[in-house]
Amino acid sequence: MTSSGNAAALLLFITAIFLSWRGSHGGRILIVPLEGSHWVNMDIMIKALHSQGHSIDVVRTNQSWYIKDDSLHYKTITVPVFKAFNNDFIRPILKKIIAIERGESPVVSFVSLQVEMFNAMFDVHGMMCKMATTMFENKELMNSLRAKNYDMVLTDPAWGAGVLLAHALKLPLIYNVRWITSGEGHLAIAPSPLSYVPMTGSGLTDKMTFTQRVKNLIFYAIWGAQDAFLIQPQYQAVCDQYFGPGVRYSDLLSGADLWLMRVDFVFEFPRPTMPNVIYIGGFQCKPAEPLPDHLEQFVQSSGEHGVIIMSLGTFVNELPNDMANEIAAAFAKLPQKVIWSYKGSRPSTLSNNTLVVDWMPQNDLLGHPKTKLFVAHGGTNGVQEAMYHGVPVVGLPLFFDQYDNLLRLQERGAAKMLTLATVDKDDNFLKAIQEVLNEPSYRMNMQRLSKLHRDQPMRPMDTALFWIEFIMRHKGAAHLKAQSYRMPWHAYYSVDVVLFILVIFTVITFVTVLFFRFVCLKKCLKRRNNETNKKNK
Repeated sequence: MTSSGNAAALLLFITAIFLSWRGSHGGRILIVPLEGSHWVNMDIMIKALHSQGHSIDVVRTNQSWYIKDDSLHYKTITVPVFKAFNNDFIRPILKKIIAIERGESPVVSFVSLQVEMFNAMFDVHGMMCKMATTMFENKELMNSLRAKNYDMVLTDPAWGAGVLLAHALKLPLIYNVRWITSGEGHLAIAPSPLSYVPMTGSGLTDKMTFTQRVKNLIFYAIWGAQDAFLIQPQYQAVCDQYFGPGVRYSDLLSGADLWLMRVDFVFEFPRPTMPNVIYIGGFQCKPAEPLPDHLEQFVQSSGEHGVIIMSLGTFVNELPNDMANEIAAAFAKLPQKVIWSYKGSRPSTLSNNTLVVDWMPQNDLLGHPKTKLFVAHGGTNGVQEAMYHGVPVVGLPLFFDQYDNLLRLQERGAAKMLTLATVDKDDNFLKAIQEVLNEPSYRMNMQRLSKLHRDQPMRPMDTALFWIEFIMRHKGAAHLKAQSYRMPWHAYYSVDVVLFILVIFTVITFVTVLFFRFVCLKKCLKRRNNETNKKNK
């Protein structure tokens, strides 16, 4: 054998040893994800974990929308269900929400929207509880999960099935989190003063007037009522059935070892936090890669005017025809080229400057030097990618957190937001695009946010990987968890201490008053007796 052949053989041997070493030292991770855009960012994390040598199993339903069967990066564990969160479930809800948003009366629209969202949330969490019940009833499945000796469970706690499964398997629990079943994630673990922490859906910032603080309290009550009456009882019923009455779902939810929070304080308003909350906002972002040839040619054809891209996310495939026509007509009046991710009926007003595609490489387009503007619905992934690449935004929020996400960019001067009710009125959509394109401050502010976001000692993904492996090495992170999640509400807010002090104060005051009354009465009686004796003499 030649020397080059010996070198090649040696290299193959070393590679084999390295790969076997990685496989033997990698952990076993059980992942319970969400569908839609939540799965998109979880899949990115799964690939990163797999690249570190970890073995990954993903729990999904047999009616999964986005989560495909086994891939190079994970194996699937499929749970049979009769009803699941998929396109058939979300499409009619979206149509109702769009119709409500475009309603004439803001008050009626607000109430109708809250009712619609309450119903949707109730149904979604009912599906998750049914999924958990199906898993727990399947003894063969549960025994096989226990036999695999997983090191941890990683889940998105906007759905509670992963929380319940981690407790059933007695495994450390990590969240890839922005939302939990009861609302925004921080609310369950960190102090959140309503005086400067705006509630989701309130449309408020961290600078509130008295009236706005009243509004914020009302929204806090709405979220609390939704959780107390519609969501938590469903999960608590599962806990009662399979874990016993002493296990509270709220304790399981807030008792995770680690919270990988999908925001940072370049994007989020400052607020109190806890030591086991790790901020990984923009972890899914990365430098742009070259575009496919047909897209690159279209982008280059824009000349000095550049390109606008538009996407309303994974859920919204179509819009009402009149709205889609209004948007297409506005694009036709612009000198820029437009790439629009859209699957609805082709608008009759579509111009040659607009390319409609079923899917587009959003991150790569946002990172292209000719991209001038992003028209977006305000999903967390999209706004984080726009911020990473420094591209200003015109926002069309639809539901959930989208309004709040866009509000944070707008508050920092990097975006302009429109409601669905105003998109097709008085050329509002066209005026908003022209304002953001022609006013340099929007791009300057977004590029400033981009610089702040990138100026970190570690990339967000590297931070996430370090802490996930930290939990695996140490079998949890009990030393980072405050005892607040174990405390009843009256102890957490020191209501019992305040009542005890009030009782002591009341008793002391009562005894003191009695004492002085007794002394005064005794003196009065003595004086009266003296006066009586003097009269008798």
